[in-house]
Amino acid sequence: MGYSPAVRTASRADKSRPEAKLTAQSPPRPPQRAAGQTPPPQAAGPAPPPQAAGPALPAELADWPAWTLDQAQLGDLELLTSGAFAPLRGFMTAADVAAVAERGMLADGTPWPVPVTLEVPARAVPDDAEQLVLQDHEGSPLAVIAITERLAVPGSRDAAGDELARLAGPVTALREPEHGPFRQLRRRPDEIRAELAPGRAADGQAGGPPHAASGGNVLAYATRRPLNKRHIGQLRHYADQLDARLLLLPLVTGPADVVTRPEALVRAVLAARQHLPAGTLVVPVPLARRDAGPAADLSAQAVVAAAYGATHLLADAPGLHGLNPSDARTGTWALPGLPISVISAGEWAYDPRSEVWRPLALIEPGAEQGELTDSELGALLDSGAGIPGWFAPAIVARELRRARPPRAERGLVIFFTGLSGSGKSTIARGLAEALTERGDRTVSLLDGDHVRHLLSAGLTFSRADRDLNIARIGYVAAEVARHGGIAICAPIAPYAQARAAARAMATEVGDFVLVHVSTPVEVCEARDRKGLYAKARAGTIKSFTGVSDPYEEPRDADLVLDTS
Repeated sequence: MGYSPAVRTASRADKSRPEAKLTAQSPPRPPQRAAGQTPPPQAAGPAPPPQAAGPALPAELADWPAWTLDQAQLGDLELLTSGAFAPLRGFMTAADVAAVAERGMLADGTPWPVPVTLEVPARAVPDDAEQLVLQDHEGSPLAVIAITERLAVPGSRDAAGDELARLAGPVTALREPEHGPFRQLRRRPDEIRAELAPGRAADGQAGGPPHAASGGNVLAYATRRPLNKRHIGQLRHYADQLDARLLLLPLVTGPADVVTRPEALVRAVLAARQHLPAGTLVVPVPLARRDAGPAADLSAQAVVAAAYGATHLLADAPGLHGLNPSDARTGTWALPGLPISVISAGEWAYDPRSEVWRPLALIEPGAEQGELTDSELGALLDSGAGIPGWFAPAIVARELRRARPPRAERGLVIFFTGLSGSGKSTIARGLAEALTERGDRTVSLLDGDHVRHLLSAGLTFSRADRDLNIARIGYVAAEVARHGGIAICAPIAPYAQARAAARAMATEVGDFVLVHVSTPVEVCEARDRKGLYAKARAGTIKSFTGVSDPYEEPRDADLVLDTS
């Protein structure tokens, strides 16, 4: 919602999509099936990932419908086409999804931990469509799904309220996805497997002196949080115990823990690498958090780690609840059907006497120092207090402070919402003037004629245009906050979903305060100097909020003001 439509049909007249010959095999048309016939499973064993076809949209695909993937869908597509989700070669059928939920395997018996599905608005795909072009947010085509199954998703709707359809079928890559920051680290599983092969040098070159850990073991750690000294101690301990190379997999789809931006997580992991053995690799992976619970989430991490060449995965204990250890003495767990062992490090704590992190069992009872929780660490960062040296290396602490500066220095969006005449513009203007007089922060007021003429020009009072207006204001406000400024917004913003989207954009880069100016409509109408309410009641103005169009009162307001 709020952005340019994600649904489109690629046209040969589209000048941004020059015709080109498909240099890889075109996606096969799905076989015709009798009604009710179950399609074949999507995974029949390991297979090479689909190959990219070239830089332009092939002419053969130009008239097919297209769908713009969200971040989680982009991540799943990249994992499918790179081979990180091997043996999957496409989005799963209903039979596969049911088998995974019931037995932890695909319909053909291949072990698999979590559903990998593609859900799109039903309107995005004509009923008779056999293929769908999958594109990124810039409109660049990345792959094609050959649709073998289309099912309604009962009770599910997207942000715009459209019913969803679940599509299944194999995917064929057209090009590699575009990566932003740290693109040099976003390497394919086959490249990493080759670099981690036994006997390779620490720098990944063949023929040089082999890395000290040359026995073939690779210990992976997948994480959404920055590494602290406990993580570092555990990784060093188990890498030494296994004679293993280390492979760190920052999970960069969706918000990270403690820091929200994926690039901040990668910077923090790279900083921690300086305290780990030479040859430690860092590979950001676009694996989204799954809804099936911590055990399934951990199993998905194990699948991906194995695809990148890991033989072992270090996991925090909560992800292992409900699973039985294969070797309780060493804390090693074998996940059924997966070619990788999982190590549970157990409970560690800081030992103030030896000034190191150790297994809790080795510390004198009562002498241990517990780990900071994410909430405690976040509170330290928000207040500007120092991060204790026993918890994190100084270089990691520096990255955390850069990624999450104190609230007094952080970008801020103050978002007023309320009916016309509620007083929100008056309050917003007064606040902007007071903050500007202080002079310590840049202040941008997004309200009034300059917004109507520049950001909102040409928009109507339809719900779609109202949402687009809030999306534009929210985007500009978030960019102000990204650079440490204060953005003050005062639109009517009648719909909760649009306000939530504005909050989400702002909190990725700074803070967000929602102020509901709750002045009753009767008071607003009595104040109406422009006669807007009178025109609305006379029918001259259509879809007027508070008269002929609804206002969804915020349930998540940080501050409520009534100016009556």
